[in-house]
Amino acid sequence: MKIGIPREVHAGEQRVATTPDVVAQLGKLGFSVVVETGAGAPANYSERKIREVFLPPFEAAVREAGVLSVMASYNEVDGVPLHANRKLMVDVLRTELGFDGYVVSDYLGIEQLKTLHHVVDSFDEAGRQALRVQVDIELPWAKGYKNLATMVREGKVPAAWVNRAARRILRAKFACGVMDRPYTDVARAKRVVNCKQHQDLALEAARKAIVLLRNEKKTLPLDDTKLTSIAVIGPNADREMLGGYTDPDGPGRVVTMLEGIRQRAGKARNIEVLYAEGCRITPKDADWWEDKVELSPPADDTERIEKAVKIAGKADVSVLFLGGNEATCREAWAKSHLGDRDNLDLLGRQQELFDKVHALGKPVIVVLLGGRPLTINRISEQADAILHGWYLGQEGGTALADVLFGDVNPSGKLTVSFPRSVGQIPAHYSQKPSARRGYLLADKTPLYPFGFGLSYTTFEYGKPTLEKATIGKGESATVTVLVKNTGNVIGTEIVQCYIRDKVSTVTRPTLQLRGFERVHLRAGEERRVRFVLTPRHLAGLSLDNTWVVEPGEFEVYTGPNSAKLTSTTLVVR
Repeated sequence: MKIGIPREVHAGEQRVATTPDVVAQLGKLGFSVVVETGAGAPANYSERKIREVFLPPFEAAVREAGVLSVMASYNEVDGVPLHANRKLMVDVLRTELGFDGYVVSDYLGIEQLKTLHHVVDSFDEAGRQALRVQVDIELPWAKGYKNLATMVREGKVPAAWVNRAARRILRAKFACGVMDRPYTDVARAKRVVNCKQHQDLALEAARKAIVLLRNEKKTLPLDDTKLTSIAVIGPNADREMLGGYTDPDGPGRVVTMLEGIRQRAGKARNIEVLYAEGCRITPKDADWWEDKVELSPPADDTERIEKAVKIAGKADVSVLFLGGNEATCREAWAKSHLGDRDNLDLLGRQQELFDKVHALGKPVIVVLLGGRPLTINRISEQADAILHGWYLGQEGGTALADVLFGDVNPSGKLTVSFPRSVGQIPAHYSQKPSARRGYLLADKTPLYPFGFGLSYTTFEYGKPTLEKATIGKGESATVTVLVKNTGNVIGTEIVQCYIRDKVSTVTRPTLQLRGFERVHLRAGEERRVRFVLTPRHLAGLSLDNTWVVEPGEFEVYTGPNSAKLTSTTLVVR
């Protein structure tokens, strides 16, 4: 978990709906809870915005999930870098939130107090400042903490600071069993990491992550009783895509998109699978770790595009795997290792590849893979179907084929809004009332809103109802909504609940997500979904920065996404 504040405008990266409830649940299930931050940009937000928007997930991670380790981020807040920020690292994290684990620096974060932020004139002073705000471990052990022993002997650093850090680190090692079992059984570790149970979990996660964005004339699922040939095309079709920070040796098993489709096509009947790379985004061997990133030379793709169009002409349907890769979407940890982009269009000749395949007049399914939303305006109007998979992991090819052929009904929802252009950023759903006025001659709505995701079936929502239409400030409200599967196949819907404080002393967002529930329904089945809105869900920061529930009316919304909602009114007295 990184403690820090992300950038508000970050090309290709938007605010993720990381609610406190989600963070707490992940921690209780044993997951490492990570809240990513902007790599190094200044974050000069008001204390109100920090407390209302950014701190709640950290509070849940500490108080409810019980995280053991926190990482300080590279950036500064209100002019003070996090690795020397006593207010956030001690007053808020340690004292206010009650965190009693150990804090680790981001990589080179301590020495950057001198080399990047220029708030100290020596590495020794950088180390002293970091230890003062209780950063217990330096990564890597390089310059900041190198001379700590000497600094203690010279009286420049209190021994108590060092003892405090050592105590926390040793306690964590004892808790993890390192002192009892200092060496790992490598053979067993490999067996456990790639065991059947873990493969099954990876497959389940990949299936649930896939988002259906478009499905004109019920192009999907593919009917394997009628299909005779399928063209698999694109730079991401036959590539292992596991995301950044993946072990270079991989998990031991990775099913590419092409491999997954071939396996599934072979099981049904003799469906011919034709493959062409089409074009490349970056050279084949480009990876996340390299500093320099170059696009594939356009001239090199001419022959590839011609081949792809030829095989698309022979097939009944084409599946284009487009998007980005780990080299074009990554953490920008240094000026020599950039990761942000100034536009979100498809890189290289991918749009041209789509245009030429689409011009054949045959069904075209686009599968987007990569780490960020993209501005795919023309594709969103012309493709027969669009799926988004992000990075689907080691079982991604199997999961994608399951969804294409209807063995699995997609149920994923977008955790970020897709902008129509970078001019719309920030495009998150929870805007303040005075924000998003719009631009001249442009549509201000997102291309795909937060929470959006289609299914092979359809769902009908009733109007939300309140158990009590009026409650006191210290009471909770229960809202229910009837959801029905109105299609003819089994499906899973993620029902969402939002609120809006209609009149508030301090401005509040026009929408705030306050709950969601996965509901599995057979064809024709209906179910009442229940959400409990606690005082914490209704509260906002007052003028004096204390959490209060203000009397008045709240709109309570339910629906399938942030742009398609039905509401009822809750009165708080």
